[in-house]
Amino acid sequence: MFDIAFAQTAPGVGSPSQLISFLPLVLVFIIFYFLLIRPQQKKSKEHQQMLSKLKKNDEVMTSGGIYGKVTALTDNIVTLEIAPNVRIRVNRPQISAVLTGEKTMAKE
Repeated sequence: MFDIAFAQTAPGVGSPSQLISFLPLVLVFIIFYFLLIRPQQKKSKEHQQMLSKLKKNDEVMTSGGIYGKVTALTDNIVTLEIAPNVRIRVNRPQISAVLTGEKTMAKE
């Protein structure tokens, strides 16, 4: 008889609140933000700054691994000279690194 009385508790006393059960999901999102989303946004911002500072006679490397010297620039297209009298046109976001700027920064 006493076993039945102890088994019947008030509703909602033993269950955690909805906020506490939602807390692990919020923590996972915060971890994803600081470990994945924020660094990717920072890297994208640095790449956009690098592309905006691109100028003629810079030595660059494309995302395909082609090294060349910038001979002409437009808003979307960069013309690279990869060998004497051999020029290719590349989409500006495909430039992955500016090599001339790294050499001058290392000397300073």
